[in-house]
Amino acid sequence: MKHTILCIDDEPNIVDALERIFRRKFRVLKATTPEDALEILQKEDVTVIISDQRMPHMTGVELLNRSLETHPFAVRILLTGYADMSSVIDAINSGHVYRYITKPWDTDDLTIAVDQAVERYELMAELKEKNQSLEKAFEELKSLDKAKNHFMILINHELKTPLTSMINFLDLLNETNLDQEQKKYTSRILASTEKLNTLINEVLELIAAETGQRRLKTKKFSTSEIVKSLNVELADDLKLRKQALIFSGKDEKINADPEKIRAVIRRLTLNAIKFGKKESDICISTTPTSDLMVKVEVSNMGEPIKKNVLDHILKPFNLNEDVMNHSTGFGLGLSISQAQLRQHESSLNFNFEEGLVKVFFLLPAN
Repeated sequence: MKHTILCIDDEPNIVDALERIFRRKFRVLKATTPEDALEILQKEDVTVIISDQRMPHMTGVELLNRSLETHPFAVRILLTGYADMSSVIDAINSGHVYRYITKPWDTDDLTIAVDQAVERYELMAELKEKNQSLEKAFEELKSLDKAKNHFMILINHELKTPLTSMINFLDLLNETNLDQEQKKYTSRILASTEKLNTLINEVLELIAAETGQRRLKTKKFSTSEIVKSLNVELADDLKLRKQALIFSGKDEKINADPEKIRAVIRRLTLNAIKFGKKESDICISTTPTSDLMVKVEVSNMGEPIKKNVLDHILKPFNLNEDVMNHSTGFGLGLSISQAQLRQHESSLNFNFEEGLVKVFFLLPAN
């Protein structure tokens, strides 16, 4: 579809000449008075407006200024003589006029100016469309955030409240005299409620990290202290698989949220315990980098994971039976870790070499 050009001059020969120049490439509309031009602009979509400066009753600058009311995105070109230069400069500085062409014009210069004006119009139209898309996406994002907030409220109240009642009544029931079969049933119910409670907490943690609802509480801390506490907390799991959790390297100080980073290291360590080689060491280390960052790495003996499988298990609620060996879980651990690290402008990285599985991330140094 051709772009439309409106040409205004009180000399009919001038608008006819402009029509002859542009009619093959553009749709050309003509007006010999500013009043006729304004009437046309009420009815037509116009890309470029070319107006003479000196006309009866209204100057070209005044006309082009009036045209902003109906065509704010049209590109305006003024035809003028040197005597009108001061008014032309004022119009250009105020943004009402894109370019001016002096009379008598050079046809090549005029043609180039109009082509560039059309390109400018197309770019502005594209920018306007993209801005509208961004505004729409932003509104959708705000709606999504509201939906996530409502979802968190729903889970907190509508699921955790009855779950708490179930656990409390199970505790009361266990205080009564139950036979062996009844104890078996109540223990299975309790295990299911604990599993459901874990799922609820992990979903809430993932949403909170993704939406940034829980602000970071950054401070300086030592990774070796985290390893010491995990050795105590995970002692039974480590003993069961005859593994050892050790800290190696210099104890670099890190500036981050210690609670969230401990949660990330804990999840990575649990994965190393579950899926790593039995009777092997799980090593946690910190190494300074050249850009004032600290590389935190968890490594263990294990099988490498293919990239497509890794991409799969990094997504929420995704498990790969070949890798996970029918392990229990919800497929949220790595997703939560990624979300918590994104809050620190970091991410999980994987490296497989010489029978070792290495997972690392970078954090600001002290």
